[in-house]
Amino acid sequence: MDFFKKLYLNNFFFYALGGVVALFACAFIFPALFNMARYILLILMTFLLLDVLILFFAKSGIEAKRITPEKLSNGDENPISISIKNFYTFPVSLKIIDEIPFQFQVRDFGITRKVKASSLDEINYFLRPTERGEYSFGSLNVYVSSPLRIISRRFTFDQGQMVPTYPSYIQLRKYDLIAFSNNLFQYGIKKIRRIGHTMEFEQIKEYVPGDDIRTLNWKATAKKNSLMVNQFQDEKSQSVYMAIDKGRVMKMPFNGLSLLDYAINATLVLSNVILKKQDKAGMFAFSKKVENRVFAEKRSSQMSKILESLYNIKTNYFESDFSRLYVDIKKNINHRSLIILYTNFETLDGLHRQLPYLKGIAKSHLLVVVFFNNTELNQLIDKKSDSIQEVYDKVIAEKFDFEKRLIVNELKKYGIYSVLTQPENLTLDTINKYLEIKARGIL
Repeated sequence: MDFFKKLYLNNFFFYALGGVVALFACAFIFPALFNMARYILLILMTFLLLDVLILFFAKSGIEAKRITPEKLSNGDENPISISIKNFYTFPVSLKIIDEIPFQFQVRDFGITRKVKASSLDEINYFLRPTERGEYSFGSLNVYVSSPLRIISRRFTFDQGQMVPTYPSYIQLRKYDLIAFSNNLFQYGIKKIRRIGHTMEFEQIKEYVPGDDIRTLNWKATAKKNSLMVNQFQDEKSQSVYMAIDKGRVMKMPFNGLSLLDYAINATLVLSNVILKKQDKAGMFAFSKKVENRVFAEKRSSQMSKILESLYNIKTNYFESDFSRLYVDIKKNINHRSLIILYTNFETLDGLHRQLPYLKGIAKSHLLVVVFFNNTELNQLIDKKSDSIQEVYDKVIAEKFDFEKRLIVNELKKYGIYSVLTQPENLTLDTINKYLEIKARGIL
């Protein structure tokens, strides 16, 4: 029975068999065709038997292996490789059906390939997950046909392989050296001019040409009878927390990825930049209550803690409780910190409901509210209107866009910084804001 489960007749066989049946039918009218049909059927059966012997004589004709990353990167194109070794002494035609995880909703995945005799080949394809969690691959099915192409033999490999999908570590690698790069513009990072001396005092040293004369220490100069200057270093070990709203306002999808997952990916990358800058990085998520907390530290294991915490963020997209957020920050963050809040406000009324709590947080900490432009509305605004209905739609879209700018101004009135960004630019814009705050020493 296993033999017949592995044997599949190709379309060519059915076409040929159909032709033979047609000849037998015509033989009722033209009897001379009967012998021809019989000989052709005999030849077809002979080739069928020969093809079976060719493909099934070798016990291990094909060996295949699916090679996946240790973990998938959410929102990115992840490479998947299939390594194939042909042990047959003749070239074969392959149809590869990889049972990819159900989350991708792909039911017609298939790859055709020809592999030379006794050779090794590699096939690559890409998968872009849009949800965190476990992704289970099914079987890797390889259907092999000989040059006769009458039948196919099925080989099955790598059954039940599970790969977890983590926040975008591919972005993390991309921006890994961003804090120290001399050419930040290639990444989209703005160069911020440092204003004044917003740095920690390090030591007093002798003046050398090129030192800033504004740092001259006149008392030390008088004592040493030579020019002495104060040397400063960048302020370090400042606490930075990323607060992620995992409520219903973050459920909105863009390019298949929810705002929540955009915020999670940006948090991972920004945490790495913060630690590279010798600051302390921490994070937490909130909705009905505050969860997934990682206290701000700069240990070597901090990135692993943050990555695991981001991976485990789960939500039912409830209405977020900003009063609980305010109380939790007041209770657990005792010293002044930079708090980057990822959330979304669509209307000014929505902001006003939460504004008292945001003002309360901003009294003790430097608060940056990060929220999102609706890119679909921007496309509607830029589109030319050809009907009255389209004019109405465009006016409404412009009203929502205007309200977003009003929200920025409203937050600014109360000393709350803000970042209004498109989802795809979220990571760069938050890094820019953090570097700007560091450069201007306003924390």
